[in-house]
Amino acid sequence: MQNKLFPTWAKAITQPATEFGLTPLPVITGAIPTGLRGSLYYNGPARLERGGRRAGHWFDGDGAVLAVHFTDTGATGVYRYVQTAGYQAEEKAGKFLFETYGMTPRVPIWKQLGARPKNCANISVMALPDKLLALWEGGLPHALDLVNLETFGLDNLGGLADSGAYAAHPKLDPQTQAIYNFGVTYGVKAVLHIYQCDRAGQIQQQAEIELDGLPLIHDFVLAGNYLVFFIPPVRLNPVPYLARMACFGDSLQWQKEQGTQIIVIDKTTLKVVSRSTESPWFQWHFANGYTDASGCAVVHLVRYEDFQSNQFNKEVATGQTRTIAKGTLFSIRLDPQSGKAIEMRQLLDRSCAFPSVPPDRVGQESRFTYLLMHRFGVDIGQELYGAIARFDHQTKTLTEADFGDNRYPMKAIYAVDAENPEKGWVLTVVFDGNSCSSEVWIFEQEHLDAEPVCRLALPSVVSFGFGGTWKSASVANTF
Repeated sequence: MQNKLFPTWAKAITQPATEFGLTPLPVITGAIPTGLRGSLYYNGPARLERGGRRAGHWFDGDGAVLAVHFTDTGATGVYRYVQTAGYQAEEKAGKFLFETYGMTPRVPIWKQLGARPKNCANISVMALPDKLLALWEGGLPHALDLVNLETFGLDNLGGLADSGAYAAHPKLDPQTQAIYNFGVTYGVKAVLHIYQCDRAGQIQQQAEIELDGLPLIHDFVLAGNYLVFFIPPVRLNPVPYLARMACFGDSLQWQKEQGTQIIVIDKTTLKVVSRSTESPWFQWHFANGYTDASGCAVVHLVRYEDFQSNQFNKEVATGQTRTIAKGTLFSIRLDPQSGKAIEMRQLLDRSCAFPSVPPDRVGQESRFTYLLMHRFGVDIGQELYGAIARFDHQTKTLTEADFGDNRYPMKAIYAVDAENPEKGWVLTVVFDGNSCSSEVWIFEQEHLDAEPVCRLALPSVVSFGFGGTWKSASVANTF
């Protein structure tokens, strides 16, 4: 990895991640806040190579979950691969065996027919009262032990079909404690399955909505009384995919003439309120949504002009990128009864990703949005994100934590203070390419641009995660 052709961040993914068991984490600088009590979880693709073959896409890596538990006696960490059936089979064989988002297996086509893609369990996590779910949008979640991350197995949440899908970005309504999520199944047409679960994760209500064509849907947003889906003009071309001439990811086509479709759903009845179409754009993730005083739904998201981010993510798996895919923070205000956008405006002209808000503001207006960002002056076609930031919607200002050269944080996770609910902490895991090590950094949410209040050393490099969450030790409704 000293080859100058490889960027420093590639050191975190070119070798399979090394697990570690429950281990006390030494403090490098500062001290753990007395009000920080609970568990931090991250999930992401941690193995992108087998038998000398690289994975075809960043999304293909086997999921590994990091847990950091904060107690009165200090911090303890554990990092383990999710023991999916596919992971275990490939560990035994020493090579890739299954279809994934970015790969087709090197086996005769007759062996591929009818085979299901590998459940990588690598996108995000959901902390329930009695278990942690490792999420992957193409299949069922895997249940893990909240403390030691032992894999219990697939979990149908009391109502998912074996062939069902449960997406990776569920929303917990802090007012009702209901959990909302969706899944997409593909046939002649795609079907959008909507789920309402109780706080234990058990499905209480379901609905199905037929979609146009075979679209890619990764996330949705809770906005007051509505669930809002923006469906970008990305469609699966089934001919090369079914003929196994191309993998799923390479069979997705940007069809801007389709426009971005908007579906608004009543969160109580799960019935469609409106469907409409706007000019084309693409998004992976939403920050939040709410209903304003006029009854309009306001949605904040990271918006891309096209689907080039898929190519960038494909290149990440190789350790070298060249595609420019700039996402920026946008606000869209729409009439929920017609689904028509009343206003679209860019809030921030900086390359960013993985937006979030404090958990108690999900579905309601939030003053702050937290983001991963590119540092000023870097080549966004070759670098990963090197900063986290907080955008203030009232003052329109940005408070930024720049991690310096060759340091790369993960998605910012907000944790409410156990002693003062008005206070909060912002946590992230940082890969330090200078020392080829990973650390946990803790910031005061009011002083994100100051030095972290604490840095903790992790026993091994933690591969870049896609999603994470915080589970409070003292508050039952954290998510």
